[in-house]
Amino acid sequence: MSTTERTPATDPLLVACPHCHAPNRVPAARLSEAPVCGRCGQGLFNGKPVALGVDHFATHVNRGDLPVLVDFWAPWCGPCKMMAPQFERAAAELEPQVRLAKVDTQSEPTLGQQYAIRSIPTLVLFKGGRERARQAGAMAAADIVRWTRQHLPG
Repeated sequence: MSTTERTPATDPLLVACPHCHAPNRVPAARLSEAPVCGRCGQGLFNGKPVALGVDHFATHVNRGDLPVLVDFWAPWCGPCKMMAPQFERAAAELEPQVRLAKVDTQSEPTLGQQYAIRSIPTLVLFKGGRERARQAGAMAAADIVRWTRQHLPG
């Protein structure tokens, strides 16, 4: 293979920064090498879910190349509060192959309505801007990781 040929490992992926939401192109093979944002200089992956609102949701979910697992939750929800640390543990395990995000349906009712969220917490896995799987109810970190991997193509 010539050095100018592109392979899946060298093709750049579009990854939105969790801090400034700027799009960044990162070769797939370099995702685990602690890439930084070209705009703000902060790490593209920090092992924590990114809080998303209507302003930046599309940047991560519809335009980014990484699968995105979204936790639709609300601050008054007991099971949501119980699952929050589990979701954070899952983020530490799933990144950089999957971006984990949280949407507060109380603050962002438009997103909850758009995705027909009827109960919380609800996890929705997106790939290429399309919903791939959905699961309602609180889950442990290991179950979140297993469920996510189960619904992503190899």
